[in-house]
Amino acid sequence: MLFGLDGVEVGLIIVFLCLFGGILSGFPVAFAIGGAGVISFAIIAALDSAGLLVHQAIDTSSQAYSTLVNSGVKPETISIFRYPDLPRIGVHVFERGWETALDRNISFIVNRMNERVLAGQSIETLLAVLMFVLMGITLERSKIANDLLTTMARVFGPLPGGLAVSVVVVGAFLAASTGIVGATVVTMGLLSLPTMLRHNYSPEIATGVIAASGTLGQIIPPSIVIVLLGTLAGDLYSVAQENRAIEAGCSDALTYLGEPAVVSVGTLFQAALLPGILLALLYAVYAFGYALLNPSKAPAVDDLGETNAEPITRGEGFTWFIGVPVALIAGLLVFSEVGVIGSQDLTVDSYSEQGDAASLRTNVSPDCQEAMIELHGQEAWDTAVAEQAAIDEAGGLEESHQLSEEEIAERLATKIENAAPIGTGVATIFLLFSLVLAVARGVMPSASPAPLIVGALGVVLGLLVDILLIGPQWSSGATVVVLLIPFALAIYGCTHAAIRLSKNELIRVVFPPLVLIVAVLGSILGGITNPTPAAALGAAGSIMLAAYRKLRDEERSGKVIIFATLAIVLAILIGINFDLRINNAEVSFDTWIAFFFAYAAYIYAAFGLVFACWVLFAGGVLTPVVRETAKVTSMVFTILIGSQLLNLVVISFGGEHYIQQFLRSFDNEFTVFLIVMLVLFILGFVLDFLEIIYIVIPIVGPVIYGGTFDPKWVTIMIAVNLQTSFLTPPFGFALFYLRGVAPKEVTTGHIYRGVAPFVLIQVVGLAILWFFPWIVTIVPQLIG
Repeated sequence: MLFGLDGVEVGLIIVFLCLFGGILSGFPVAFAIGGAGVISFAIIAALDSAGLLVHQAIDTSSQAYSTLVNSGVKPETISIFRYPDLPRIGVHVFERGWETALDRNISFIVNRMNERVLAGQSIETLLAVLMFVLMGITLERSKIANDLLTTMARVFGPLPGGLAVSVVVVGAFLAASTGIVGATVVTMGLLSLPTMLRHNYSPEIATGVIAASGTLGQIIPPSIVIVLLGTLAGDLYSVAQENRAIEAGCSDALTYLGEPAVVSVGTLFQAALLPGILLALLYAVYAFGYALLNPSKAPAVDDLGETNAEPITRGEGFTWFIGVPVALIAGLLVFSEVGVIGSQDLTVDSYSEQGDAASLRTNVSPDCQEAMIELHGQEAWDTAVAEQAAIDEAGGLEESHQLSEEEIAERLATKIENAAPIGTGVATIFLLFSLVLAVARGVMPSASPAPLIVGALGVVLGLLVDILLIGPQWSSGATVVVLLIPFALAIYGCTHAAIRLSKNELIRVVFPPLVLIVAVLGSILGGITNPTPAAALGAAGSIMLAAYRKLRDEERSGKVIIFATLAIVLAILIGINFDLRINNAEVSFDTWIAFFFAYAAYIYAAFGLVFACWVLFAGGVLTPVVRETAKVTSMVFTILIGSQLLNLVVISFGGEHYIQQFLRSFDNEFTVFLIVMLVLFILGFVLDFLEIIYIVIPIVGPVIYGGTFDPKWVTIMIAVNLQTSFLTPPFGFALFYLRGVAPKEVTTGHIYRGVAPFVLIQVVGLAILWFFPWIVTIVPQLIG
């Protein structure tokens, strides 16, 4: 034994020292990780060959071990940590020699590269990283952050600490639209830090709030951290729960858990929404409270200008910006509850639904039954037994069967009878029209209300037409024809409303990126699509948004971009309301018309995207964006490959098994998870989140994902913990980014002191999520 330590312990220390030295060497981290793996393997192999590394393994041939196994203890649960008095024998850390370990590592790294980088199941999800990086860098280069900071400063500036609060709001906004920490911190550091210092903000609160707000992109979706962590967590949870079920005596995880052992990136996006908002609120509350206690260090600022072109009274603002919109949305919800607004879908399946199975599988072995009762409770098991007995008594599980023409006609008549007077789609469209008209009235209350009244009449007429004339059995084409006049009136009013809304700086600046965020996140959170197509939509939208901004800066018309955006909306609406499959045996006339309109909209939207790319390329924006995107994406995937190599080195000499045995020696799951969280927090001082995700999580994942904790909660807790790695000295990347753009009068000490309270706030946020896990799980439950 070397220095009185176990050989595996020495090996782990060597790996960490090589990794730490590689990071400090100045080489790019992506290559330093792989190099640390190669060097640490060579050192450990040399020491092992010299007989200096000896692992004290349990002697499985001893009488004490046999007695312990015969008493009913499972061999896989026996470890030197749980049973330290068992006889041991000294063995090499490389079980079959370092040559065999090297051969296995080379073959494994090739397989893992193929599975996780080149052609595995997670590759499609990892493509979202490329798209989100492109989206974030494009928006950052398009000066949208500049507009947001200026506008939010005017909105919140008059409040105590208003500039700091505005930085938090913009940080959260950019997090939901970019997710790139470096770009956000640098942009806000360049734009807001001089302004805050000029208005007598202390350097500590100014730098602290900028650095902390810039890291919100790590938790607020769409987050690259969650994409990377989610692809890993899904595999770890599935395998860990399968192993857990087998150890319990069950055939698979579905039988044991009563539900599939699956966790997706889309579900994690849903779970991360409230925790991200919680952290942003904690930051804002701290900034506001700091200003109240230290008014001289975070004063209110009143000389930043107005956001609205026309002064309005508080009553007018409350009525048109809050009162009427809330009343319209509440009305939609109320009418939906009472059945006035609802589905008019008359689709009848040709087959009946399969009968409901028992809540738990009951045809299991005695050992599995005992384990399931321990997991779910006796009451849940008895309920499942009763359900299965009722199913058996009724002749078994009711299978799906083809319905007769009479049964289909009967179900169709029932649907027609129960259809709501107003369709959900029509109600939603007219609600959006109404909101635009109401807010436009509030922006310019002194302007003539005539165009807005015409638009409102179109909304009312459209709803009346839907109630009185349009039936659920009407075709989509006939519905569009009848609603043409109401739509035309509503669009006329909304066109005038849009002109008035452009006079309000807050709406003009916030609305375009907000629409993009809603489109990307809404499609993911709503389950419409998975993160990769949504990321592609976000990347295309950011390019068109940046091109429009570039055209406006050059005083050129942006109508091509606007019409291309409207073409996308038109194509989506047509796709929702019409069956565009023209390869069917019978295709109606209105389907052909809808198909040609949708295809024309698609072609024009594609032209708009190409035109936007050309505008950015000609303006010298697209080339650096593509170059930076390639650089960041290459770094991520190179770190992924290098970390796989380092992981395999740890596995080859038994380091992974040793750590997992240590964690499993604790009987309390909370204790194990708390230890892991503390280790991750400490590692965040010296390692980046990418290294932690790809090196540490695969080692501890089989333990923390193999218990009873909700995998969504576990993953989001890890993600929030990893967010602190950007703020913790000495290697917090947000601190480096901010130091690089801060004025000379702002010292490194100012930055360190400034971020310290926000690191504590993140610890408080973790504690809140620890004691109130429903904050993580409630959104997926509501959406699911």
